[in-house]
Amino acid sequence: METLHAERACERLLIDFVHRLDLGEPASVAELFTEDGIWEWPAGDRRIKGRKALREYFGARPADRLSRRLMSNILVTVTSPDTATATSYFTTYRVDGFAGGLVPAGPPVQVGHYMDSFRRSPDGGWLLSARVLHLAFAGPTPRA
Repeated sequence: METLHAERACERLLIDFVHRLDLGEPASVAELFTEDGIWEWPAGDRRIKGRKALREYFGARPADRLSRRLMSNILVTVTSPDTATATSYFTTYRVDGFAGGLVPAGPPVQVGHYMDSFRRSPDGGWLLSARVLHLAFAGPTPRA
């Protein structure tokens, strides 16, 4: 039962990540990481380490960006009582220059997967210790 609880907590964390980026305050995703947490995009040559740097990085998202991310195929593997890993697929729809109203549907700007590592925090909750993005398909972000 403990494994099932850990798997669900980690899955929920990943879903919370995309909700905060799309519907909440993007900078707040930093709270989902350990203090020394890492977000990395090897093909984009980006590696952000630490909550403060993560808060600044995600908080720099353009204010006029509209995005929706779809997460699927989330597979969490508990590797010890205090660690876990996951692989999940994502699809990102995004436009810049959003001023309200409906945006005509277009193709996704990104499709890929994440490789995640988690650690249990002292309070018993789970946090991301590393999130690595791998793109299979990508294009430019269009303007609304």
